[in-house]
Amino acid sequence: MPTLETLQVFQALNRSPNARLELSAELGDGLSAALWSNHHDAQDYEAPSHHTLSCYVGGGTETFRRGQPGTKGGPDKLCILPAEHQSAWVINGEIRLAHVYFSAEQFALGCVTLLDREPRALQLRESTFLEDPQQARRFHQLIGLNWQEPAERLLTSSLAHEMLSHTLLSQVGLREGLRLKGGLAAHQRRQLVDYIEQQLAEPISLGQLAGLCALSEYHFARMFRESFGLPPHQYVLARRLARAQVMLRSGLLPLGEIALACGFSSASHFTNRFRQAMGATPGEYRQAFLPRP
Repeated sequence: MPTLETLQVFQALNRSPNARLELSAELGDGLSAALWSNHHDAQDYEAPSHHTLSCYVGGGTETFRRGQPGTKGGPDKLCILPAEHQSAWVINGEIRLAHVYFSAEQFALGCVTLLDREPRALQLRESTFLEDPQQARRFHQLIGLNWQEPAERLLTSSLAHEMLSHTLLSQVGLREGLRLKGGLAAHQRRQLVDYIEQQLAEPISLGQLAGLCALSEYHFARMFRESFGLPPHQYVLARRLARAQVMLRSGLLPLGEIALACGFSSASHFTNRFRQAMGATPGEYRQAFLPRP
């Protein structure tokens, strides 16, 4: 995912003389978060390349979308702003809002792994001033953490993943009138997902995966990306890191054993990849989930 400062919704608020950035963090895995305060402002969002989840954690009772003045915001109201959407906002009075941004690639990965659906066939539903107490509680938990403390930054990442999963399960629907062309058949996608999960501890080549579908490596790579929303190597790495997170949270196996079980050649290679994705080492991640005295 691009850096936080390049995200269009973040940029729009950052340019405003009335908006103030209180907190921000890149959480890894294509997820970022920001906490804003704003007053007497107007904001337009023009087809951002990323998705945004928003929660009004304070104020907002006089905030509305341009053209819809009868529908106002308020504390704990949520907005879901999909990639490529367009919206214009009028902020009257004071408002404090938290944002979680996630990439199109992370949306695609969630569609495959959580919903077992092809990402091209699905879309995130735009929603304004939604009431969802469970999701609002997650936002309040998020802003109550110290985002600059490595251990707590890992907790913010976990909360952001929970928000994303909740959104995918409740706000994703079929694209209307979409006719899919190309890509892999449903039975091929299921076969690939099952095979990859079973082989995460082993080296996996593009030729092995392409052979399952009786395709050349070139055509397989293109069709895999069309169906899964990301290239094969990124998908396999994401699944290996997901398995590693589960193992780190649920036991005290040596890092070398976890590395091998997740298909990494060494503990150092595993640590480097994990840090790149999560912003912390595997040891720091595990420490964050140990029971506190």
